[in-house]
Amino acid sequence: MSGAVGRMADSGARAWGKPWGEPWRWLMAPSPADLGFAVRTSAAAILSLLIAMWMELDSPQWAPLSVWVVATASRGESLSKARWRLVGTAVGCCAGVALIAAFPQETGLFFVGLALWMGLCCGCATFFDGYRSYGLLVTSFTSAIVATGAISQPDHVFDVAMARGTYIVLGIACEAGMAALFLPGVRAAARARLPGRLRGLADRVASGVAASSAGRPDVEAESGLLADLVAVNARVEFDVLEMGAGQGRSADHARAALAYLLAVLARARSGVRGAALDRDLGAARRHIQAIAAPRVRDPFRFGSHSPRQAIEALHNGLRAALGIIGAWLVWEVTAWPAGPAFVSFVALVYGLLATREVPALASAGFYRGAMWCAAVAGLYVALVIPAVTSPECLVLLLVVPMIAGGLAARTPRLVNHAFAFNLFFPVLLGPSNLGRYDEVSFLNGALAFLAAVLFARLTFGLVLPFRADNHLRRTAAWVERRLRALARGNDRSSVPQWLAANADSMVRAVRTCRDVPRDEMLRYMGRHLDAMALGMWVIELRDAARSDGLPAGVRLRLRVFLRAWIRQGAQARDVARQVLRHVQRHPDVRPDVLMALRGLTEQ
Repeated sequence: MSGAVGRMADSGARAWGKPWGEPWRWLMAPSPADLGFAVRTSAAAILSLLIAMWMELDSPQWAPLSVWVVATASRGESLSKARWRLVGTAVGCCAGVALIAAFPQETGLFFVGLALWMGLCCGCATFFDGYRSYGLLVTSFTSAIVATGAISQPDHVFDVAMARGTYIVLGIACEAGMAALFLPGVRAAARARLPGRLRGLADRVASGVAASSAGRPDVEAESGLLADLVAVNARVEFDVLEMGAGQGRSADHARAALAYLLAVLARARSGVRGAALDRDLGAARRHIQAIAAPRVRDPFRFGSHSPRQAIEALHNGLRAALGIIGAWLVWEVTAWPAGPAFVSFVALVYGLLATREVPALASAGFYRGAMWCAAVAGLYVALVIPAVTSPECLVLLLVVPMIAGGLAARTPRLVNHAFAFNLFFPVLLGPSNLGRYDEVSFLNGALAFLAAVLFARLTFGLVLPFRADNHLRRTAAWVERRLRALARGNDRSSVPQWLAANADSMVRAVRTCRDVPRDEMLRYMGRHLDAMALGMWVIELRDAARSDGLPAGVRLRLRVFLRAWIRQGAQARDVARQVLRHVQRHPDVRPDVLMALRGLTEQ
C-alpha cells in the first residue's frame, strides 16, 4: 500500500511539474524577490487608490495605473522613470490644453493635429535611450487623454489636465514611499553592485580574449559579451541614481570602463595581442576602481550619445499618426458614444508599445493580458463590488489579483500580459465614492478598451510591419555607409561612440531577429564584428592624419588612404598595405598608427 501511495505521489509530482505545473511556477512558487516586488507595488497601488478616494477625486482609478507604470524591480530605474514621467505629464497636459484651445469646434482639424503631435512624440522617442524615450511617450498619450477627455466639455479642459496630473503625482509618490520602506539599504548595495558587475565583465572579457588568442574564436561568445556590455551600459544611469549623492563622476567612469572593454574586444578581433590589450584592460580596471573609491570634485568627463534609429523612428511616428486618425474615423463613422474613451485607449496603447523592439509581438501578449483584465474586472463588477460597503473593503479584495499581476510582471514570457492587466484592471473597475456604475457602463468601457487594444494590434501588424530580413539588410547597409563616412574630414565620431552604437545595433538585431536561421545570423554577426574593428582603425588613422605629431609625408599618405576608403570601403585595404610598407620605414611614425594599419590589412 505504501509503495502504491509513493508511486501515486511521484506520478502526481510529475503531473504537477509536467506538463502544466511548470508554466504556473511563477504563481505557485515565486522567488522572494518576485514576491517582494508584487507585494510592494500592490501596496503602493492600493494606497494611492485609497488616498485618491479620500481626496474625493472624480477618477481615482488613474492613481494606481501610475503606480504600475513607474514600478520596476530596480529602485534607480523607478526613480528615473518617475522623473521623466513627471516631465512628460507636465508637457502633455499643456499640449492637451493647447489642442483643445486651438480647435474647440473643429473636430477634423483637432484629430489631425493630435495625430501629428503623437506621431512626432513617438518618432522622436525612438531617438533616445533609457526613460528619456519614455518621457516623450508619456507626453504623447497624456496629451491625448487630456484632450479627448475634454471633448464634450472643452471649457473644463484645464480642470481635466490638473486632475490627470494630480493622479500621476500621487501614484509616483506612493510608489516611491513604498520602495523606500521595503528596500532599506539599497544605496549601500548599489555602491557595491556597480563596480562588482563591471569587474565581472572585465574578467570575462579578459578570459574571452585569452580563449581567442589560443585559436578558439567564437562569434556567439563575442556577441554574448557584447549583449552583456550593452545591458550594463543601459543600467548605469539607474545604478548611479540608487547610489545617491557623493559619487563624483561614477557614471562617466562606468561608461569609460565599458568603452575600453569594447575596444579590447574589437582589437582582439583584429588579431592584436599583448601589451595593447593589457593597456586597455588596465585602463578599464582603473575606471572601475574610481567608482569604488570616488574622488571629491573629480574633473573626469566621458561624452556618450545614444544610437539613432531613423527608420524605426519614422515607422513609429507614421504608425501612431495613422492609428489616431483611423481611431477617429471609426468613431466618426459609427457615432459610438464611447468613442472618446476608445480614442484615449488607442493613444495610451500606442504610447506604451510604440518603442518596443517588435511592437507587433508585444501587442499580441498585451491583447491577451487585456482579455484577462476584462474578464477578472467583469467578475469583480458582477460579484464583488455589489457586496462592498466601504473603500477599505474594496482595496482588500483587490490584493489578490494585483499580487498575481505583479508576479506575472516578473516572468519574462508574461511581461506584456501583465503590463496590460496591471495598468487597466483598476481603470475598468472605476471605483468611486459616489457609488458603483451599472453593468452597462462597465460593458461599454470594457468594449472600448478591448476594441482599442485589438485596433492597435492590427495596425502594428498591418501598417509598416516589422520584418527581420529587412531589418538585417537595413542594418548592414547602415553599417557600410557609416563605415565609409568615418574617413571624412568633417566626421567627429570617436572610437567609443562607434563601438557603442554598433554593439547596441548588433545586440538589438540578435534580439529581434530570432526567427532568422542560425547560420545566416552567425554570418551577420561575424560581418558586424569585423566592421566594428575596421571602423575603430579608420577612426584612429583619421585622427592621426589631423594631428601635428606626424611628419607631413606620413599624414599625406594617410589622407590618400582615407579618400580611397570613402570611395571603395573595405576594398581600399590594398591602399592601406601600400601605406604601411612606406610608413613603417619612417623613424618618426607612432606605434598606434602602425598598429591601426596592420589591423586594417590583417582583418
